[in-house]
Amino acid sequence: MNNYSKTYKDELLNNIIPFWSKNSIDREHGGYFTCLDQFGNVYDTDKFCWLQGRQIWTYAMLYDKLGENTEWLQIAEHGADFMKKYGRDNKGNWYFSFNKAGQPLIQAYNIFSDCFASMGFGALYKISRQDEYAQIARDTFFNILKRRENPKGKYSKAFPNTRPLKNFALPMILCNLSLEIEHLLDQKIISELIDEVIYEVMEVFYQKDSGLILENVAPDGSFSDSYEGRSINPGHTIEAMWFIMDLGVRLNDKKLIEKALKIAFRALEYGWDKEHGGIFYFMDAKNHPVQQLEWDQKLWWVHVEALVCMAKGYHLTGSEECRSWFEKLHHYTWNKFRDKENGGEWFGYLNRQGEVLLPLKGGKWKGCFHIPRALYQTANTLEKTPLQTNSLI
Repeated sequence: MNNYSKTYKDELLNNIIPFWSKNSIDREHGGYFTCLDQFGNVYDTDKFCWLQGRQIWTYAMLYDKLGENTEWLQIAEHGADFMKKYGRDNKGNWYFSFNKAGQPLIQAYNIFSDCFASMGFGALYKISRQDEYAQIARDTFFNILKRRENPKGKYSKAFPNTRPLKNFALPMILCNLSLEIEHLLDQKIISELIDEVIYEVMEVFYQKDSGLILENVAPDGSFSDSYEGRSINPGHTIEAMWFIMDLGVRLNDKKLIEKALKIAFRALEYGWDKEHGGIFYFMDAKNHPVQQLEWDQKLWWVHVEALVCMAKGYHLTGSEECRSWFEKLHHYTWNKFRDKENGGEWFGYLNRQGEVLLPLKGGKWKGCFHIPRALYQTANTLEKTPLQTNSLI
């Protein structure tokens, strides 16, 4: 499977990154435009905090991993300058969105703005060694830890105590964030956090009877028979499992890696659309009708994260099931999401039949992150993986 490595790296460096470098930089006000149409034209000038943080991270990561390209460093610092100037409220929480000039549009209700700000500034410090970047990343990280029990705070719409639920997304993100900024933190803090998030992901949200991971559970980890409690997002599960495999490598924990792969296989089997192909966006644990009207759409990030997961699983275990799923996912993803006519970035949203639903390359949720990260991760993983391999653990 290392034959794929060059294909993925070429796509990253010759199509995806040039698209964002050419079209997303706001040279007048700073930061990045992410609402880009099929051809790279800006169709809306609002800016979204977590996409700013993600793009800082992407360019800093490329500089760190693929060579000291001055343009990449400048683009990362360009976004950081905008975020430093406009990104936070007076309590250090990161806003959700801004107008093009940096005036806040939506309050700091979303903790993932903080997660990706910390991730972006942490990556930028790694390549620049500017203490200010490290301080922002650390301060934001500790703020996340303070808010993790009640992430939305006063902005939560839920009535207190009637049906309290906790969400899978934050412990999932912390699995990855803990490794991304461990160079800035005391190892004791990182070790304790890793233990906590592995337990949350692999024991609390994971349901042994079904083999599935739920999006929401009661505070004590019990099942809530409600729309929210039955909600399953196969893409979240699969992405989380490659985070867990990375932690398994760090901990030299073969059983953890094997369990993560087992859960990923179950999510793929459960979430795969057997009629039209691709992975469903949302599903119901009891197969009831789902509340999300977009449940049957096929999204870019779900499929590219699944490619990363199967590549890592193959690299670590030599599993033929990983190889089979990788090739199935590769065929679907490259044929459906990639813009063969115009090149550049990929489409993000398909209908159930696999047809382009929205002819955009970026927007409120899609930016310069999932596809470049997945292409890099897949290329790097398969470059190290011979076609025939024995288990590496």
